[in-house]
Amino acid sequence: MLYSAEVVEMCRVAQGTNHGPAPIPQEGAWTKAKEVRDICGLTHGVGWCAPQQGACKLTLNVKNGIIEEALVETIGCTGMTHSAAMASEILPGKTILEALNTDLVCDAINVAMRELFLQIVYGRSQSAFSEGGLPVGAGLEDLGKGLRSVIGTMYGTNAKGPRYLEMAEGYVTEIALDKNDEIIGYKFVNLGKMMASITKGVDANQALQDASGTYGRFAEAVKTIDPRHE
Repeated sequence: MLYSAEVVEMCRVAQGTNHGPAPIPQEGAWTKAKEVRDICGLTHGVGWCAPQQGACKLTLNVKNGIIEEALVETIGCTGMTHSAAMASEILPGKTILEALNTDLVCDAINVAMRELFLQIVYGRSQSAFSEGGLPVGAGLEDLGKGLRSVIGTMYGTNAKGPRYLEMAEGYVTEIALDKNDEIIGYKFVNLGKMMASITKGVDANQALQDASGTYGRFAEAVKTIDPRHE
């Protein structure tokens, strides 16, 4: 260790109060984290790129400092989907510190990683008070049985009004309107459910019908329109 001449000339003064790091809540315990391996927790975070044309929601499950599970969800940028594919290979097996200092290809994913790092090391994880934390695989529970991200896509213009394109229930195929041309419901297709049925050998038309449903007062519609073509 090199010391400047000024420090060498100083006399020694004992350090007083020093209780170490403040304990953080994680996985049902209060931990004084001194090393990377002391960090545990599952949490989510959102990141965005500099031009703000796309965003990433990142879910990490960290056990003893190691990322054991990563869920990368992106929206708004086509190139980001390929970056997410690479990030899903890069992240698992790295310590949370390694991951913070790894180029995850996309700015939005890098920012999401930074936000998650801050949450986890400060004890703000989703599983802070869950005893023992959550098992590896818990990240998939956010996606539901169809293993698809929850997506909301709406479009509207002053001239023609709103269009519901995708809701939590699924891909919107029809919008229901009342006598005032106001939206009162919609018809949707759960694409995850439909594809699962097709994979099991169900006829595509039957799978489409089985995965379709309505929301709101769809049955009371004066008319329905295709939100993409009408």
